[in-house]
Amino acid sequence: MSNTEYSFTKIFWKKLRRNKGAVFGLSIIVLALLTAVFAYILAPDATPDANRIIVEIAAKKPGYKQQFIKIEREQQNNSSVSDLFFGAEDRYQYIPISSNKQTGNRYDVEKFVDDGVTEPLTFTFPGQQKENPIVTKTFWLGTDKFGRDILSRLIVGVRVSLGVGLIAVAISLTVGIFLGAVAGYFRGWIDEAILWLINVVWSIPTLLLVFAITLALGKGFWQVFIAVGLTLWVNVARLVRGQVLSIRELNYIEATKAMGFSHGRTIFKHILPNIMGPVIVIAASNFASAIVIEAGLSFLGVGVQAPQPSWGLMIKENYNFIITNNPMLAIAPGLAIMLLVLAFNLLGNGLRDVLDVRS
Repeated sequence: MSNTEYSFTKIFWKKLRRNKGAVFGLSIIVLALLTAVFAYILAPDATPDANRIIVEIAAKKPGYKQQFIKIEREQQNNSSVSDLFFGAEDRYQYIPISSNKQTGNRYDVEKFVDDGVTEPLTFTFPGQQKENPIVTKTFWLGTDKFGRDILSRLIVGVRVSLGVGLIAVAISLTVGIFLGAVAGYFRGWIDEAILWLINVVWSIPTLLLVFAITLALGKGFWQVFIAVGLTLWVNVARLVRGQVLSIRELNYIEATKAMGFSHGRTIFKHILPNIMGPVIVIAASNFASAIVIEAGLSFLGVGVQAPQPSWGLMIKENYNFIITNNPMLAIAPGLAIMLLVLAFNLLGNGLRDVLDVRS
């Protein structure tokens, strides 16, 4: 049995590696997963939700450099391991400056207020300084209208996209497989009732249904995940129902009935394992759909709420800059959504070919 499983796994990966599109998609997904896990280690702004607001440098273009003087805050929290994965409040206040002059522990600076506008300030640091309070930061993708680093929010925002996809797919598979298997196996009035429910849900536009569920559950992080998941089960249920209808008439299923096996054992041990190929393919498709739906909801204001970074919310906050002098503020999250959705679609197509799933 183990040799058979090993051979199947070996053949599966060998076929998948031949599909360049699937390999590219899988590479992007793995990179996104690693980025999501180590987001606050990779992000230049490691505050929770990458929400360091510096209004003086709002809406700056990619590659913008700015000098700051760091002022230590009075209240400091001891750092912990969890800060590496969930972010930590800033130990310092970052004040943008145009120039500085040091005299011992005294710094005379010109605070940057706006282009061509400065304000003279003086700071005195008691005792021996452990580190230079003057730092220069580069904002590789620019800053948004609140002066937050776009790159950092883009990195942290990948957690939302992958999280909504994972939870939505889990919910859609659980509901869809159960209802589809029950409808296809028992048929009769059970099949008719479930099929009627499928057709009703299928007839409602996806975004409209998500709006209704979101308004019922309320706005928020987890509510969006659940709402998206409850709209994607229909595809799974229709697919599973059709597969079960074709398999339940095969001889080995008839044999399980003759041997007195329970319906549950027949469905979960003898039918579902033989239809998982098509289910895996549609799961990849649903993952991509969930990312797009979440982005659309956040753009419309009923998805993830500020200050939590969501790629759709980032587009909403900065879309007006597309027709002004800084379109990258909205283009960058749009490209991120497109790349991640493309990766899941390419992987789904590759899995379809490897598992020999007929559309």
